[in-house]
Amino acid sequence: MSDLDLGEQPLIMMMEKWGLSNEDLVKASTEQLTFKQVQKARKGRRLTMAMMFKVMRAYNVAIWHKLDKKQKEKFTEYNHRPLFNYAKGYDAEWADPNEALIAELAGDGEE
Repeated sequence: MSDLDLGEQPLIMMMEKWGLSNEDLVKASTEQLTFKQVQKARKGRRLTMAMMFKVMRAYNVAIWHKLDKKQKEKFTEYNHRPLFNYAKGYDAEWADPNEALIAELAGDGEE
């Protein structure tokens, strides 16, 4: 593995937890994020800080679109650190502040 290829990123798991696809991020982005950029982010190609933030913003917006008004009030936006394991300040033991909201959304489909 080179300095540029850092393996699969936490972004993959985080997208799965929210039920998001690459297409969801591309559609949600107001900054012309491409499928290729999302794929690079997921697979661990080292991104610039600007690109990490672009992916992070699209991720937050894509989640926002899935939530109703009450759920939006509970949602805590993500920063880039939990999404990329090479980001400065990354913490493998980080606890997702939206776990209860994710569980609530998962429960919506089962009833």
